[in-house]
Amino acid sequence: MKIAAITDDGETISQHFGRAAYYQVVTVEDGKIIDRSLREKLGHAHFGDQPHAVEQPGQPHGMDPDSHNKHLRMAEVIADCEALLCRGMGQGAYESMKARNIRPVVTDIESIDEAVLAYVEGRIVDLVEKLH
Repeated sequence: MKIAAITDDGETISQHFGRAAYYQVVTVEDGKIIDRSLREKLGHAHFGDQPHAVEQPGQPHGMDPDSHNKHLRMAEVIADCEALLCRGMGQGAYESMKARNIRPVVTDIESIDEAVLAYVEGRIVDLVEKLH
């Protein structure tokens, strides 16, 4: 199984999905981490030349069609992953990951390895109240 985590340093889970520079993709077999690879992640800086989406009143952040398409593009590089671990994310990105069949999990665990093992062992808690 492969699990992605957003990161800027390859070791800790970043606070903000859109601003993180990388995905650390961890491969787990028989409950043990057997491989990891750092993959570049599209983020806010990559879409700077595109018009900013107009938020719809009463809708959570990033729920418009333009944002959804950007989120799907951000997920292309981790299409082989079962889950995405983050410490902060907008509601739109969260829903876009689910649409790609990638389970988003918002956690307060900072260590990638610790969070991956908690996910595999079924101990991780998805803190959806942290969505913005």
